[in-house]
Amino acid sequence: MATPNYGYEKRQKELAKKKKKEEKLKHKADRKVGEGAEGEVSNDDDAAPTTEPDAEGPVAS
Repeated sequence: MATPNYGYEKRQKELAKKKKKEEKLKHKADRKVGEGAEGEVSNDDDAAPTTEPDAEGPVAS
């Protein structure tokens, strides 16, 4: 009968734990980026109408 390889099992558990932690940090970072992008979009919407009249002015001249 073969003996269990406890070192291998331990390493696999450590790798799984590390992968789970990295995924959690990635999701957390994605949420932060998503919140920042929403704020920037609202600022871009405010800036767009002010640039359109300037673009029409020189064309009409």
